[in-house]
Amino acid sequence: MSDEDDPDELGATMINLPSADAPKKEKRVFGDFELDKKLGQGGMGEVFLARQMSLDRHVALKLLSKEMAKKKGFVERFEREAKSMGKFIHPNAVQVFAYGVTNNQHYLAIEFIDGQSMQKWMDQLGKLTLGDAIHVVLRCADALRVAHQDHNVIHRDIKPDNILVTKKGVVKVADFGLAKAIGAGDEDDMSLTQSGTGLGTPFYMSPEQACDAKSADKRTDIYALGITLYYFVTGKLPFGGGTIVKLLMAKETGKYDNARKLNREVPEKLDMVIDKMIQKDKQHRYASCDELIHDLDALGLENASLSFLGGDATTARRTVAAGAGQQTKVNMTGVAMTSADIALQKTEQSAAKDTAIWYVKHTNQKGQTVVTKMQAAQIQQMVKAELLDLKATAKRGEKGEFLPLAQYDEFQSFMKKRIAKQSAQARGANMKEMYAKIEKEQKRRKIFRWIRGKVEGTLGGIGFILYLAAIAAVLYGIYWIWPYARDFAASKIGLDAPKPPVVNEAGPNEAAPKSP
Repeated sequence: MSDEDDPDELGATMINLPSADAPKKEKRVFGDFELDKKLGQGGMGEVFLARQMSLDRHVALKLLSKEMAKKKGFVERFEREAKSMGKFIHPNAVQVFAYGVTNNQHYLAIEFIDGQSMQKWMDQLGKLTLGDAIHVVLRCADALRVAHQDHNVIHRDIKPDNILVTKKGVVKVADFGLAKAIGAGDEDDMSLTQSGTGLGTPFYMSPEQACDAKSADKRTDIYALGITLYYFVTGKLPFGGGTIVKLLMAKETGKYDNARKLNREVPEKLDMVIDKMIQKDKQHRYASCDELIHDLDALGLENASLSFLGGDATTARRTVAAGAGQQTKVNMTGVAMTSADIALQKTEQSAAKDTAIWYVKHTNQKGQTVVTKMQAAQIQQMVKAELLDLKATAKRGEKGEFLPLAQYDEFQSFMKKRIAKQSAQARGANMKEMYAKIEKEQKRRKIFRWIRGKVEGTLGGIGFILYLAAIAAVLYGIYWIWPYARDFAASKIGLDAPKPPVVNEAGPNEAAPKSP
């Protein structure tokens, strides 16, 4: 961000470096930092592009205003969050480098990003390809996953303005300025809300956060990320309104056009994922970023790098949850053979020369435990063909004890590959079950919406009929009351009441009797 008038609350963490031809000015020194340029100013203070002289690196330096420093409890919270985020190191999150006080002014030094926000990219592109959108959202989700699980921190202001992309295509979640420790007390939350920074951004804010900032949890971040994903693939926001009140009321109804309706390239399963992310009731959303990452990964739509950066984009690595630990997912497009495949090939070549007899204890097709004599190459082929169960054991020669096949170098790679395949099949089965469940929920919601529409339509028709009936009753009442009202008015103003008609009792053809 380079516009000094931008009202962003100290969220400026990126600009373009000054031109080499620009005239040099005497720079202000603030402790260990040399201030290059003012980036913005908000309710919390000012932010500058600065050079940390001791380490000779550019940082975004946020200076807390003296007014904010006077607020009770705010400085303690600011310091606590700075220390908390200082421990949060993730490749897809803007890092906090330093926090301190110089000349009685509190400061925060954060990572300098040489790129621009996703909001600026959206302003240029209109919308993203599915692969680019999922690429960005998966990296944000992983950064949030670590913040939620390892640091008990929620962001509370996820939006395209707070998702930065470096010139090389690295996605960074920025501005944990609204971050809140999960389980923090009400007093902490009040100090933040009273400062004017506790509500987040209305377009991306969850309904529960709008009603009560203290009720925000990790599902609040998932909601905002879901709105962001919807915006990326459609170029529009699901909820709108002329005022904040109308916007929040629209969110409370939960009615919006599905992403697939606005962009036919969105597959039904991705549409279901987005729908689950932005459910108005947080109980119906994803319970964690792990679940979200799992479902987005299973779609197989992610681009290895951001296409809108062209040749400047690098294939970005992404850490993903894998049980209790982590693994690194790397794009291998264009690689003919991996190192694992090469090692497997060498193992097969070595086994082909091995003429020793192995004794293999395994379960046959009848469910009986048997011992079969084989050579190493045969055992490898049996494992590849899935003719040996995973609990099979073996020993080389007649002596020794039976050990699991995975403990032998000759079969270890084959067993790992077999186990990985079985795990993938199990995940596939779980995915089918999950999608079936999502589809069932989707159908149930569609039926409910249809019934509600019919009921509302019926009630609307009945209301119109009752309205017409009321008008008819009023007119009928006026018709009957009018003669009495007329006589009453005539008597009050002294006019003779109209004489009643003379009735000829002799009959219609006879002369009427004369009055006496």
